[in-house]
Amino acid sequence: MATETMSLAINLTEAFRDLVQIGIALTSERDLSTLLHRILTEARRFTRAEAGTLFLRENDELHFAVVQNERLARRLGEAEMQRLLQSEPLKLSELSLAGHVALMGEIVNIPDTYTIPSDRPYSFDPLFDARYDYKTRSALVVPLQDPAGNIFGVLELINALDESERVVPFDPEYEGLVRSLASQAAVAIRNARLEDLSFKDALTDVYNRRYFIVRMEEESRRHLRFAEPVSLVLLDLDRFKDVNDRFGHRAGDEALREVAQILLKHSRNFTVVTRYGGDEFAVLLVNTPKRGAVAYAERIREVIAQHVFTYGTVTVSLGVASLPEDAASGDDLVVAADKAMYEAKRLGRNRVVVV
Repeated sequence: MATETMSLAINLTEAFRDLVQIGIALTSERDLSTLLHRILTEARRFTRAEAGTLFLRENDELHFAVVQNERLARRLGEAEMQRLLQSEPLKLSELSLAGHVALMGEIVNIPDTYTIPSDRPYSFDPLFDARYDYKTRSALVVPLQDPAGNIFGVLELINALDESERVVPFDPEYEGLVRSLASQAAVAIRNARLEDLSFKDALTDVYNRRYFIVRMEEESRRHLRFAEPVSLVLLDLDRFKDVNDRFGHRAGDEALREVAQILLKHSRNFTVVTRYGGDEFAVLLVNTPKRGAVAYAERIREVIAQHVFTYGTVTVSLGVASLPEDAASGDDLVVAADKAMYEAKRLGRNRVVVV
């Protein structure tokens, strides 16, 4: 027993030391989706949780923002698991573990969800387990609460595992650690949400020029340090003024929104899609050589040309440039892609021009 106690104390000391570094990493992460996954991954690592869910609060509901459950994912498929769970938000008015924690701001540590006394102000619904052929035993549920007392969501950890991979209760000694992580996470989520708003274009909901400038500087530094290729695609809607003149500015706004959604749909998650200004978009292709950027640009041009827009056909002219072939810095890369785009306009529009 003394050996086990000493081992736990050492593990806790190491965990709190790690927590400092994790807190720094969380506060510097600007992408909300990446941030949420990191929070849940770290919480599971500390507590040896088999699975976990991170809920975000929206008015009187909790929404499944991130779900990590390898056992369910193997059975249902990752995409299907996410779809099933995220389509069913939890109402705070229902007597769920997560709902109670979101309302009261207290930690709930349940050794066995199937033996919760009836006099508790929360309950566990076994229908979830029955529906998905799963067994939820131990649970540690923690509020994502900032120092001001605002609760942004709930971190729910399921089934602590011992060294033999058997389900055991969550050790109460880890409650303070997870609460500290959750508090840091709440601050990081708040900051990411605020930054997300300041970096998003209100009309199209893609990133704005300000964010593009920040990311271009970051990727330029990364290129100088690691020699990773960076490519830029600038695209401009052809004869956009005609759309506004014929159908009105509302039609033009709708066309911009549709183009933005096409770009997001046909780009990888880490591709930076921005509205650069007016009817011009800039797409920053991270760790992508020139050949890949050209293929991407041609695909986007074709998809937009074939898309059925509300007010008729829309085409785009695209310019492609890459580091290090076409420029020595981020600023030079923008200039090179811009020249290529205007050359595409000059040559007749609805085409891709490469520097």
